[in-house]
Amino acid sequence: MAKNYHVAIVGATGAVGIELLRVMERRNFPVANLRLLASHRSAGKKLAFRDEDIAIAALDENSFAGIDLAFFSAGSETARKFAPLAQRAGALVIDNSSGFRMEEDVPLVIPEVNPEDVRTHRGIIANPNCTTAVALMALCPLHRAFGLRRVFAASYQAVSGSGARAIAELKTQVEASVSGGSASPKIYPHPIAFNVLPHVDSFLANGYTREEMKLQTEGRKMMHLPEFRASVTCVRVPVYRAHAVALSAEFERPVLVERARAVLAEAPGLDLVDDPAGNGYPTPLEAAGKDNCQAGRLRLDCAFENGLALWVVGDQLLKGAALNAVQIAELL
Repeated sequence: MAKNYHVAIVGATGAVGIELLRVMERRNFPVANLRLLASHRSAGKKLAFRDEDIAIAALDENSFAGIDLAFFSAGSETARKFAPLAQRAGALVIDNSSGFRMEEDVPLVIPEVNPEDVRTHRGIIANPNCTTAVALMALCPLHRAFGLRRVFAASYQAVSGSGARAIAELKTQVEASVSGGSASPKIYPHPIAFNVLPHVDSFLANGYTREEMKLQTEGRKMMHLPEFRASVTCVRVPVYRAHAVALSAEFERPVLVERARAVLAEAPGLDLVDDPAGNGYPTPLEAAGKDNCQAGRLRLDCAFENGLALWVVGDQLLKGAALNAVQIAELL
């Protein structure tokens, strides 16, 4: 008989927390009891799950007694403080933050990419960066076919990657602009409505942002490819939901476009949408709310000897966060 699990969600009121509830309900995840945890200011509010209104409790050191599985979606600082407490209480932690991703003894997992790595967990499993997850859904199958060496990429990242307040900020700014007014930015350093910002996360000494380095560092870990290199520019765009990534990838072996199409068409969790003559290519509007990522615009890269250029889009609240976390739990 299948077991039902005592589950906790840390950061239940955030964009990813809300999506976790939807994904678990939609996929009929085996939940015996659900504990919703958030900050003290959210305590007492209620969220619906399977026709039941569940009150949110304030997160504290004693929140994990009797919990089998704890999803964390409350930022790296909270994860660093409370995930070890959940682990010591006997819960398996699946963390959506960057807090543990590069820890040597913490698996970083996309089930379609490196499912075998979950076996090495010691109570904490990390979910990858959302843009990295979307990109690797296409890059990893191509790597298996042709041997990936390096990537040049530009991301086009939706505001929901910054949370619920960023979604509200874009909406407010759009409404203000349409009515002839203005709304000052609070989440981003500049207005995001009708604008693009080449600035996602904080800048590092090398001129890249932390977000831009994650495709290389996290990609190396998940693909077990220590020499993999990625030069990325991450751009925030005025889109509510779903990230897009333009990829130019160089491989060890010659690439045939038709073979690449066949590889991606068979890849789990990925839909091939590649009919430029009929205006068929992935878009954030089309990918939003869908479990599968989408790949298209495949063509030989004219700057690489063994290169392929492509365009990948995925809902970062799903494959980039909530869905991937639930899939990890299902895998276990």
